[in-house]
Amino acid sequence: LVSVAAMAQETKFAYVDFNELVMLMPEMDEARATLEENSKTNEEILMAMYEEYQTKAQQFQQKAETWTPAVREVKEKEIMEIETRLQQTQQSLQQEMQQLQQNLQAPIYEKAQNTVIELAKAKGLAFVFEETQMLYIDPAQGVNLTLEARAALNIPEGRTLETLQAELQAKALAAQEAQAQ
Repeated sequence: LVSVAAMAQETKFAYVDFNELVMLMPEMDEARATLEENSKTNEEILMAMYEEYQTKAQQFQQKAETWTPAVREVKEKEIMEIETRLQQTQQSLQQEMQQLQQNLQAPIYEKAQNTVIELAKAKGLAFVFEETQMLYIDPAQGVNLTLEARAALNIPEGRTLETLQAELQAKALAAQEAQAQ
């Protein structure tokens, strides 16, 4: 019992807000910008296809009664093919966006994880827990690595998840206003 108690006293625990680190890293800002740019491009592609579909559908509604049954059938098939192509393109673009997001974020998560691991090893820590997953943390019994990891990952001192959210909301609002004009 004495050796177990002694071992427990020597074991050092730490905690970190990993989500905060990842979300606030400058690399994540770059990833978000790349994803936003690709999303806009995809939206333009889909809008062009949708406009083609709308034009053909309106033309069909306006002229269907004047066409022969054979022409009407060809035009119906054409509209259905455009609709199918639109759905397939939308699914394909969604899959590509998901893959791009994974490709962009994987090295960011890896960098954050490696940074935390390096800090933990340098401090001789046995365990590092994700702060938001713990029911209770006694700061006197563990080490908070979040601030050191933030510095190691070049996260500006005053930047928080709240300021990030405000930045993203401001960008979204500016984009809506630009679209409205």
